[in-house]
Amino acid sequence: MSATTASATSPGSFTERMDALDEATVRSLDRSHVFHSWSAQGLIDPLPIARAEGSYFWDYSGRRYLDFSSQLVNINIGYQHPKVVAAIQEQAARLTTIQPAFANDVRSEAARLIAEVAPDGLDRVFFTNGGAEANENAIRMARLHTGRHKVFATYRSYHGATAGSITLTGDPRRWPSEPGQPGIVHFWGPYTYRSAFHAEDDEQERDRALAHLRDTLMVEGPHTVAAIILETVVGTNGILVPPDGYLEGVRALCDEHGIMLIVDEVMAGFGRCGEWFAIDRWGVTPDLITFAKGVNSGYVPLGGVIISDPIAETFRERAYPGGLTYSGHPLACAAAVASITAFREEGIIDNARRLGEEVIGPRLREIAAKHPSVGDVRGLGVFWAVELVRDRDTREPLVPFNAAGDAAKPMAAFTAACKERGLWPFTHFNRTHVVPPCTTTPAEAEEGLAVLDEALAVADTFTT
Repeated sequence: MSATTASATSPGSFTERMDALDEATVRSLDRSHVFHSWSAQGLIDPLPIARAEGSYFWDYSGRRYLDFSSQLVNINIGYQHPKVVAAIQEQAARLTTIQPAFANDVRSEAARLIAEVAPDGLDRVFFTNGGAEANENAIRMARLHTGRHKVFATYRSYHGATAGSITLTGDPRRWPSEPGQPGIVHFWGPYTYRSAFHAEDDEQERDRALAHLRDTLMVEGPHTVAAIILETVVGTNGILVPPDGYLEGVRALCDEHGIMLIVDEVMAGFGRCGEWFAIDRWGVTPDLITFAKGVNSGYVPLGGVIISDPIAETFRERAYPGGLTYSGHPLACAAAVASITAFREEGIIDNARRLGEEVIGPRLREIAAKHPSVGDVRGLGVFWAVELVRDRDTREPLVPFNAAGDAAKPMAAFTAACKERGLWPFTHFNRTHVVPPCTTTPAEAEEGLAVLDEALAVADTFTT
């Protein structure tokens, strides 16, 4: 047995054992035993994190980082929220786990609260462990309800990494898993800044994107299509806020052809866009909503599907052929109950909306005006993207699509500049996303935006 292994298994309380692990030991154990996602294992050196609170986390040297990533855009309620931590602790003392075939008080209450904040007519919740499983089950429900097999999804999307969800996904993370699940058809959604339709403004982009979707349905056979799945506001692939009228148009197309509308709110929901669900902003009622992340900020893994009454009715006397051992896990549901309650009591949704309207949006527009590397800023609430370019006139991205190695160095330099100044950014391709917790204060947001302003001077050096 190695010295590091012995230290991790020595007698003592759990806290004592963990506190005995210093940074070097944590790094060594990680390198020896942890296999990391989306990574070449020999080319990474993960930073060990010692603690976190509110909008900040600390490494083992005591260095503090303001989190403008919310980890993976999921720490909506901030780190270590005392009400959520207390709920998990109290539930662990009451009942740690129970299988989903039983009724359970905290699972029932979590479902009630989630249905209560969902659009009218979506009253049932199927719980999963995360967003990918939620999307898997949503497309299964839509297919069984309609008796059709095709599902439409956009190219600029991410829906998860399980077999069906990665096939739905439109970005390059899909490629190594192909061939994927049959019946998935990709199409272009709206993105005015880089329009696939040569649109000059949001109105043109909306109309041409809807025409493209209608034409794609026509040649695929709308009678074969079970569902259209959309991220209400596209997340990792650009924080793409749809033009007003687009989602209404998709809903109308679905109604015309008997197609189910699934909105993926895994990233956009639970306050991220300044609403309970981003779809609320446009007053559109989908047939299915998938959620995860912000429902309890990942304190214990939880996701799910919110189901419309007609789809729920399909399975009244017909068994639904899906399930998970940990569906509606009591500890996860306790965290969700406490989180939703705190969102209401502490005005967290309103805080997120005000941050976007009064602090983040205005400040990003000021920053954009002074930095030639900023081509576009867009977003809602605490869900924003800054798109970086080499040339504002041509809109050439700062780094190529799906860049790696030397081609990605300009973004790597920008990222390093942020971290050196105590800001942890969320970057993807040629964008940095401003996605702090929904509980972030205006002063903290200003602090992070000031660092972002400084770091963009590094990106400016790569412009032409």
